[in-house]
Amino acid sequence: MFNTITHKVNDVVHRVTDDHLRLAVTGLSRSGKTTFITSLVDQLLHINSINNAHLKLFAPVKNGQILSVKRVEQGDLTLPRFDYDKNRRCFETLSPSWSPSTTGMSEIRLAIHYQRQDGLFRYIKEKNTLYLDIFDYPGEWLLDLPMLSQDFKQWSLNQQQVHYGERAELAQRWLTEVQQLDLMAETDENQLADLSEKYTAYLLECKKQGMQYIQPGRFVLPSESKGAPVFQFFPLLNLSEERWAELEKSSKKSTYHTLKKRYRYYQQKIIKPFYEDYFSQFDRQVILADCLTPLNHSQQAFIEMKIGLQQLFKHFHYGERSLFYRLFSSKIDKLLFLATKADHISSDQLSNLESLMRQLVQEEGQYKQFGNIETGYYAVSAIRATEPIIVTQNNETFKAIRGIRSSDKNLVTLYPGSVPNRLPSADFWDHNHFEFEQFEPKHLEFDEVIPHLRMDSVLQFLLADMLD
Repeated sequence: MFNTITHKVNDVVHRVTDDHLRLAVTGLSRSGKTTFITSLVDQLLHINSINNAHLKLFAPVKNGQILSVKRVEQGDLTLPRFDYDKNRRCFETLSPSWSPSTTGMSEIRLAIHYQRQDGLFRYIKEKNTLYLDIFDYPGEWLLDLPMLSQDFKQWSLNQQQVHYGERAELAQRWLTEVQQLDLMAETDENQLADLSEKYTAYLLECKKQGMQYIQPGRFVLPSESKGAPVFQFFPLLNLSEERWAELEKSSKKSTYHTLKKRYRYYQQKIIKPFYEDYFSQFDRQVILADCLTPLNHSQQAFIEMKIGLQQLFKHFHYGERSLFYRLFSSKIDKLLFLATKADHISSDQLSNLESLMRQLVQEEGQYKQFGNIETGYYAVSAIRATEPIIVTQNNETFKAIRGIRSSDKNLVTLYPGSVPNRLPSADFWDHNHFEFEQFEPKHLEFDEVIPHLRMDSVLQFLLADMLD
């Protein structure tokens, strides 16, 4: 109890002095969150080196303000540590590999010691410290947040909106058995367990095919609690209003009411604690999206990525940073959208990728709810796996990339194609010549900073004003 009170008191003190920043690194599944955090930490920890060429666009480094950066004990001792060292070692082996995907919540705290350039605090203290808390968690958890504002019927109707095309084919086995289910009969626990397992298999297959609007998100993650009834429910599709009304009048022991009960329990016991304890407390936010992989898959995969991104905005608290909110309620005052894997396209396509990311976010006025906060859109590569090169072919020169292709581990030179700078029209999918490849990371020496593309711009946006 004493440690809990102490932690809360320290948190209030940090907020009064504005020397504590809680950064949320969020995004859809497989957007590169763990890779991003590993690189972000690595860039900061290597500021102590003599040559800071890796952060040319980060003004506090360029101006010599940052004195040192160290890892310190995190604020919440109940959370696992973000395993920066283990993730970095993946790149230091003779056969480097990407870090494993996030499967749970973790935290890392950095103490950034610096000298202010101006302001009152420059004269009060010779050296200042900014404590940066960075949180990592699965993108699948993020996708569950919209469920908080939906009852079981609303959620089912929302799932029905994406149930077409390839999804309808993948769901055929599960849906056929659900349609034979007597929803008004007394609940058969074994039957619900079996159908929930088939629904989970369907979600996993959707994820495998590049679709990112997966709900409930935790269903596709490994968990020791997977056999618990709270994970054994599914949406009801293609029901008429008359049928919904009829089901509401069924016995409280019916299959229908059991599904409703488990859905509510999932909301209250699985999603809500994460939202209240962590997500609603962040100060600044990074949203990552891999726009390239859906372009490679299908129009449906791309549309689901767009839906997933836009669903998230309803659950973020945006507003200008002030003393009142630092004391009593965190509000996100800076929001950064990042299109990841920018090293997987040629340099002349970077502006197109940034424009595409902006279009995804701003479609239909979505950006208006961000208020007066500062918003940025960048195309980045947290860990650079390719090199840009110039290729001459048939007396013509063009920009290309070179790297180790993941599928066959061969060194290849290729031009992936043109990235659309706006949301793709139907014609794009009919004549899509975009061939996005996955690449392996480069080998790193133990004292070498992780190579990146535009992570210095990310740090400038997120931290520079806190170090003035």
